[in-house]
Amino acid sequence: MGMTIAEKILAAHAGVNSAKPGQYVWCKVDATGGHMLPALERLGVDRVWDPEKVFVVDDHQAPPPTIDAANHVKNVRRLVKKYGIKNYFEYGRGGILHQVFAEHGMYAPGDLVAQGDSHSTSGGVFNACVTNAALDGVHILAFGELWFRVPESVRVVLNGTLPAWCVGKDVILKLASELGTDFGLYRSIEYVGPVASQMTLAQRWTITNMGVEVGAKFAIFEADEKTDEFLLGRVSRPYTRVTADSDASYAAEYEFDLSDLVPMVARPGDPGNGVPAEAVAREHVKIDQAFLGSCTNARLEDLEVAARILKGKQIHPDVRMLVSPSSQEVFGHALKAGYLGILAEAGALVEHSTCGPCYGGHLGVLGDGEVCISTSNRNFQGRMGSPLASVYLSSPATVAASALAGEIVDPRAYL
Repeated sequence: MGMTIAEKILAAHAGVNSAKPGQYVWCKVDATGGHMLPALERLGVDRVWDPEKVFVVDDHQAPPPTIDAANHVKNVRRLVKKYGIKNYFEYGRGGILHQVFAEHGMYAPGDLVAQGDSHSTSGGVFNACVTNAALDGVHILAFGELWFRVPESVRVVLNGTLPAWCVGKDVILKLASELGTDFGLYRSIEYVGPVASQMTLAQRWTITNMGVEVGAKFAIFEADEKTDEFLLGRVSRPYTRVTADSDASYAAEYEFDLSDLVPMVARPGDPGNGVPAEAVAREHVKIDQAFLGSCTNARLEDLEVAARILKGKQIHPDVRMLVSPSSQEVFGHALKAGYLGILAEAGALVEHSTCGPCYGGHLGVLGDGEVCISTSNRNFQGRMGSPLASVYLSSPATVAASALAGEIVDPRAYL
């Protein structure tokens, strides 16, 4: 019996010929994050397994909004020097980890990476197995390995042709609404099909980013020339694209014809509450805040479509719009292209690259009863601030169009 992509990658890193669902394997990892460095020091460990393969970034509380946060960052700087970490990206030099680590060569096809933060499934866009290590990060930092229970794999076939006004965010909101937010629970999701090939790398990235929103252990795309183009000059080591065997076994297979897909919006409370944007538009939902940012949808093409919609116009006077590019690299490209200037002239507050507004930490916290439409990945009660606020999820085009209208709209009339 053949193997799926995840089974092949886990087997290769465990040094075994095959890996089957339910099997436990010890695997060497290719890289990890440094979120557990403080715990490593408390255990008295005075080295990391490989300083070249540990990546550290300031993103959630950057710049620090409190004294405690400032002291935490100060301690991180100290630990980075103590352990000789080579890949440290402080605010102003980095951005959001899932974007920054990729920009600096952390992921390549066939890699196995376990790091901090639940949205680590993002890295699967590069044809790799990437997941959240949580507290196990201490063991990885010390030994460069971790145990895995080989997950079942599910195959999602994206058929048809993606309409010009739809992007990866609309696709994942559609899938979550149809299949539920647990269809990938401790499973490896493989996205294949004509639409998978048609989508830009950034659109696929949105889908793997929200892999954890449907419970996935891994969320993976096959590699192609778009993958290679991004990795050129960023990854110097050789890599080999990984595909599933034709006789691989899947726990489930789902097929979607996306030719008739329309812009989607997830209602408050759950990313699986997706409905067509036109349905919400009929309800005339007034908004107080529009957020274009996060590790989900703040890449160059996301900023471009928002600038295209808002160019020469003014954001509705009852709406404040926040824009936070996913990295300083993206910020720089958007600045040179003029996108940030257009957004600022329209009345948006262009922030630096940060996770702050997405998790309700700082730089855009919602108050009681406020309504926000966001390009982020989660709309749980209290996610972006007050538990009495409401958060709707959508694509960058829908966020920009809604900021213009003052209420949630279908972006097709604005594109």
